[in-house]
Amino acid sequence: MNALELLMLGRTLMKLAGSAMPVLGDDDSLPASVRSVLMDVSSHPDSSIGAIAERTGFPQSHVSASIARLQERGMVATSPDPRDRRRTLVRAQTLLVVHASPADDVLLGALADPEALPEVKAALETLHRHLLA
Repeated sequence: MNALELLMLGRTLMKLAGSAMPVLGDDDSLPASVRSVLMDVSSHPDSSIGAIAERTGFPQSHVSASIARLQERGMVATSPDPRDRRRTLVRAQTLLVVHASPADDVLLGALADPEALPEVKAALETLHRHLLA
């Protein structure tokens, strides 16, 4: 695989992941990266911006901007960390419970041969284990 093929694969996987992510209510205008931040905050309440950035792999500036967008929509609330007032803690504010869901349906839709799904999932799990562990 060359660099261009790797880039094209990465872009395809990003598009598939974006379409597998939950839509937040009737508004689908939030980018997948902002929805990713909300999913992380929902799974890890009272996390600092730095911890969210570390878990998601996004730059801290992107996480801060995403939190601001989500806060404007009333989806998250922030508060100073009582142990270190320099840090900001973030908590999901809505009753929305966001969980990562298996991407099987999205993957099936992208595959020419549906019987290849187990092989593709195994390959993706291997990549995840080696590149994101």
